[in-house]
Amino acid sequence: MAIQVSVCGPRDCTADDRGHAREVGRLLAGRGAVVICGGYTGVMAEVAAGAAAAGGTVVGVLSRADREGAGPDLTIAIATGIGEARNSVIVNSGDAVIVIGGSWGTLSELALAKRRGGVPVVQLGGWRIVDAAGDVVPGLRYADTPAEALARTGLWD
Repeated sequence: MAIQVSVCGPRDCTADDRGHAREVGRLLAGRGAVVICGGYTGVMAEVAAGAAAAGGTVVGVLSRADREGAGPDLTIAIATGIGEARNSVIVNSGDAVIVIGGSWGTLSELALAKRRGGVPVVQLGGWRIVDAAGDVVPGLRYADTPAEALARTGLWD
């Protein structure tokens, strides 16, 4: 079975986030990984476009009960009708989770991935989670580039 990597990020994202997402998608497809994402706009659309352009497989787990608004670069669109609860499906389906950028929805995906345990969670841009003392909370793997994000998953060691 192919490696599956969940990629999470906001629909309203920065130009850097868009570029990072597209490159992460391209790199994942180049390694034969299946990309799992939320299936709509922003980071989700860019990771799908990058993977599709490289001949990869992209699964979009949609919040709606139909495929309306699904990205054109998805290979498979799963219409769940479960709203943001689909975030749990996305993060539980990956052998690793790469989080690009940040929004409240993206933060929920990051938290769900960490609560799941047992899989690497890599943050590329966006959130830095700190404790009350201002120290970065351990357990997240931070990356500065798409290539580093893939390396930090440890899936291809």
